[in-house]
Order: sequence, then structure tokens, then C-alpha cells
Amino acid sequence: MALSILLVLVCSLTACHGRQGRSGFEVPAEFDASRTYEITFWAKNDTNKAQTDIYRKAISGFEALYPNITVNMKLYTDYGRIYNDVITNIATNTTPNVCVTYPDHIATYLTGDNVVVPLDGLMDDARFGLGGSEVRFEGPTRGEIIPQFLDECAFSGATYALPYMRSTEALYVNRTYVEALGYELPDVVTWDFIWEVAEAATKKDADGVFAVNGQKVMIPFIYKSTDNMMIQMLRQLGAGYSTDSGEILILNDTTKDLLRQIAAHAKSGAFSTFKISSYPANFLNAGQCIFAVDSTAGATWMGSDAPLLDIAPENIVRFETAVRPVPQYDPEHPQMISQGPSVCVFNKEDAQEVLASWLFAQYLLTNDVQIAYAQTEGYVPVTQKAQGDAAYQAYLNSEEGDALHYPVKLQAAKLLLDNTQNTFTTPVFNGSASLRDAAGALIESVTKSVRRKQTVDDAYLEKLFDDTASLYRLNQASGRSGMTSGGDLGPLPAGAKALLGSLLAAWVLLAAYAIAGRAKK
Repeated sequence: MALSILLVLVCSLTACHGRQGRSGFEVPAEFDASRTYEITFWAKNDTNKAQTDIYRKAISGFEALYPNITVNMKLYTDYGRIYNDVITNIATNTTPNVCVTYPDHIATYLTGDNVVVPLDGLMDDARFGLGGSEVRFEGPTRGEIIPQFLDECAFSGATYALPYMRSTEALYVNRTYVEALGYELPDVVTWDFIWEVAEAATKKDADGVFAVNGQKVMIPFIYKSTDNMMIQMLRQLGAGYSTDSGEILILNDTTKDLLRQIAAHAKSGAFSTFKISSYPANFLNAGQCIFAVDSTAGATWMGSDAPLLDIAPENIVRFETAVRPVPQYDPEHPQMISQGPSVCVFNKEDAQEVLASWLFAQYLLTNDVQIAYAQTEGYVPVTQKAQGDAAYQAYLNSEEGDALHYPVKLQAAKLLLDNTQNTFTTPVFNGSASLRDAAGALIESVTKSVRRKQTVDDAYLEKLFDDTASLYRLNQASGRSGMTSGGDLGPLPAGAKALLGSLLAAWVLLAAYAIAGRAKK
């Protein structure tokens, strides 16, 4: 009796924290249109009113086709907040129905019990799947989604999301200053070129005025997302980052060599990061930066005529903006990261509610939504259907030069379209989001340290590796060599903590019961 109680408690605890949500979803035979449904949609918006309007228009269009489905939207300022709220709501079974998120985050959601719906059965359903006969709008078929983008959403044995928008990183260059320093900008920029030009731009006179811009501020090279910087450097060099199974490989000798190089350029003032200095675009547009790396989705902030300029007009410096792939070690075989939001559907007890949610999720892949959203920033649509649409092609090839057709934004979109075959993604597993954070933290740490006059030597790097492994839980399963993050589940949800408390209470009651029985005998 006592053992049975204990086993029930242990099984309950296991279900709460650690089970992979791989259960299939059985598609209903029909969609019950006689019922009403109210679904929640969580999305991210960077105070871009145009994007908010597109979401609202998409919801309005969908509700017109399905008047018995009401979509309630909640907007967030960043994906991290969506992630944190989903994790919190898993414990209380109050997750949204549809969520704009990233595969790394979904991998953590899957540690719950059947939290996220695997979409393969839904996508392939002849009635309600992609291009299905019972769907009331013209969406893409599975074959019309760009394969590389759809593959990013498949992990742990199933497809757990639909790609929504895609971007990569771009190098935004002040070509005017590059040429003023005596250099010619190549079509594909190498890391050696970046460092050489950046160091040349640090020269200043006795009064502290930089020669290249005539100002007292110049940070030649600023990188927005240092996690991507480290990931792409390692990928281009063929060095370890992680395996598909979650083995952590990033703490290696190549990483040390890269950190030493980065530290040297940070020490000279040639390099800094967004977290340390602020937005690269602000420095670029003020003539205080030559190379700025940011997402192609950030193109509308870049350049003297950028539609979303974020500095005072009197601080703007006129220059020619060039858009290039991120720096490469082998320019003949460029490699760049693929990124951008995806859409997942959360499981509910009511299969009809899940089906209603799925219908809305795939509505976001219709041409009208895809093209309109892609035009707001330097994103590209995720379907061949939208990319080949006459309206999208006219947009890409426009020479109007207005805010909608801002040339830098169009160049950034074309950069990804031309290099889709050269993009890659990192493995997705429970803990991959933490590993990504650790990759960026390594660069941030050495950059801060040299600014504080610390020496980045072998002893420093050994301690940095140990501290990073501990802080980001990279070594929970094993030692540094062959680390895995299988134990990196993050904080226990409230439900799991409650079950642990119940388990402890059960042990106490069992002990009291045994003692009382012996006393009676």
C-alpha cells in the first residue's frame, strides 16, 4: 500500500518535469462549425505599428472566414518574455493556443507532458492540412514551404512548428569611410579584412580626434548578437559547438583562440558589442562606426536615410551604405545563420479547439500575410508561393526608394534570398537556448574584461570556461569533455515543486504510520 502511494507520486512528478511531448494528435473527422471557439495568440512586436496592423488584419480576415472562431492577441516586446510566460503557464495548464516563438524555446516546452502539438499529421491531413480540401483559404502546400526553413522546425522526432518569417545576419558597411581609409570593399568580406580596416580606423590625433571621421567617438566594428557571432565563427572554422543529441562542444581550443583575437581588438578599441555600447545602427548613422552586424530584419534602421532612424537629425552623417554577408573565413564557401520566428500550436483537452488553432496558424502562411509582414523589415516570406508572387517580386525590384522600398532593406532581403542554400541552424534540444546564451556571454565577458584592464590569458580563459559551464549549466550531465545538457531543464515549474512537497509529506506520513503500528504491537 505504502509503496503504491509512493509510485503514484513519483510517476506524477516525472510527468510534470522531463517527459518529451511526442504524443501524436488525432485530427478530428470534421470541424464542428456549430460551436464557438476563443483562442489566444501570443506574438512579438518591436513597437512597429505596421506589424501590429498586419496581425490585426490577419485576425480580421481569418475571423471573416471562420466567424465561430475568435482570436485574442497578446503582444510582447521580446521573445524572451514570451518564453518565460509560456514556461510559467505550462505549470498551470494555461498556455496560449498559438505562439510566435523559436525552436530552441519549443525544445524546453517539450519537457512538459504533451504541451506542444506535433504538426506532421495536421500538415499532411487531406482535409485540414496544408492546402487541404476543407480549408477556407488558399494557403501553401507542404511542398511550397522553403525546405530549409521547414526543416528548422523539426526535432525530437517530429515537426513542432511552422516557419513564419526568416532572416539572417548582414554586415552593414559605411563604404565611404572604408574607401577613405584606402580600402576597396569586396563582395564577400573576410574576418581578416574586418580586423585590418577596424584597426586602421582607430587612429586619432593628439587631441583624441579620430582621423577617419573627425569626431572623438569611433567604434569601428559593433556586433549586435554576439551569440550568433561565436556560433558562425565556429561553424565557418569547422569547430565544435554542439551535436544534435545535445553534447556540448563549444568549450574548446578554437573558441579560446577566437576569444584571444576578439579581446585584442576590443582592447585597441576596434571592436565592441550591442550590450556594451548600444545599437550598432545608432553609431553607424552618426558616422561613429564602419561595420555594423545586425539582422537583415534590422535593415530599416541602417543608413543615412533609414526609415526608422533613432538619433537626432543633427547627428546624422551622410555616407554610402553597403550590405554584405557576415564576415567569412572562406569567402568561396560562405556560411551564415538562418533565424526568424516560427509558430507553434499548444495542446488542449478539446481536439476541436486545437484544430481551430491550427487553422489560424496556417492562415499566417497565406500570401497576403507573408508578403505584408516581409515588407515591414528585411524578412523574407517562408513559402515559395509568396516569394514567387508577382506583388512580392515587384516590391523586391522596385526603384522607388521610398520608406516601403528602402534600398538597404531590399538589399538585405535579397541577401538572404540569394544565400538560402548557404544558411545553417544550430541543433535544437532541451538546453540549446542556454547554450546559445553561453556562446554570446563568452564574447561579452572578454570584451568587458579588457576594458577593465584585465589580462585575457590561459588562466583567465580556463576560469571563464568553468564559470560559463556552471552559470549556464553546461556540465550537469558530465565533465567538460563531451558535455551534454540533458539535465539542463531550468527551474522546476510550480507544479513540480508542489509534487516534491507532496512526496516529502507522503514520506513523513508513511514513517508516522509505521511508527504508530509498531507502538500498537
